[in-house]
Amino acid sequence: MQQIIPSGDNRKAHEVNGAALGEERHQHNAYRILVADDQMNERYLDINDPVPTGRQIIQAASLHPVDDFSIYAILASGEFEDLRLDETYDLRGNSAERFVIFQTDRAFKFTIDDRQLEWGKPNISGSVLKKLANVPADTYHVYLEVRGGQDILVRDTDLIDLSKPGIERFITVICDTTEGLSVLPEVDRRYLSDHGIEAELASDGPHIGVVLKQMHLPIGKFNHPFADILVILPPGYPDVAPDMFFCDPWLTLISIGRYPTCADVPHPFVGRNWQRWSRHNASWRPGTDGLHTMIKRVERALAEAK
Repeated sequence: MQQIIPSGDNRKAHEVNGAALGEERHQHNAYRILVADDQMNERYLDINDPVPTGRQIIQAASLHPVDDFSIYAILASGEFEDLRLDETYDLRGNSAERFVIFQTDRAFKFTIDDRQLEWGKPNISGSVLKKLANVPADTYHVYLEVRGGQDILVRDTDLIDLSKPGIERFITVICDTTEGLSVLPEVDRRYLSDHGIEAELASDGPHIGVVLKQMHLPIGKFNHPFADILVILPPGYPDVAPDMFFCDPWLTLISIGRYPTCADVPHPFVGRNWQRWSRHNASWRPGTDGLHTMIKRVERALAEAK
């Protein structure tokens, strides 16, 4: 009778039951692995050989012809390791016994949360990306990064083309928001880092704001070349839109020597007296817009100020 060794504990039977069983018992061991298809549908297989080839694993999965398939080991880190058909993989002592099999002969590279992976199909769905990122499907969003533009929300059923030139980059962001926001969403933090913008969160009573430090202003337009910009984040952000923004020091237009229109009311926040710019936000796309789009609105308002 074969002994099934649970995943994550692939010890030889004689190690479990004592050395007296010896090699005779070792011949009858089975090693349990988890195999997924390109939709990340998983099933268990039992492999008798402790060091099977990629070909043996594909055969055990009853996939034919074997040469039409590619196989990857999914490591504990979440990375994919390409396993050639005649290459062996030692199931004894590896921290991962998970594999994914594709009917393809080409791999497509992408990154998710800064981990580079390979995928055996030219398209990948949002739901599969969440599984590969190992995040709860109902509490996280996936975004396709757009350098210099607005990141794109990838819904569970959306298919992203990986065959285009370049490597697609994805990030995951928790979609639950609370009034007690203590850290910016990852997509915001990544944008600030990528664009070299220094920022800090500040709280004033129940209100949370992000201060963009020493932002460059349009050259020759205002009485200061730099200013701190305050964006107050409403409860429910990023699903709810920020509205106005605030500047310190106060800005006047050099050409006319006065404050811009609708920018002459003070607003106290964290002990500073900010210049309120009444520029209301009439359009916001939950799941798509964020601090990056708010910064673009601020830049446009400053450039167009009269």
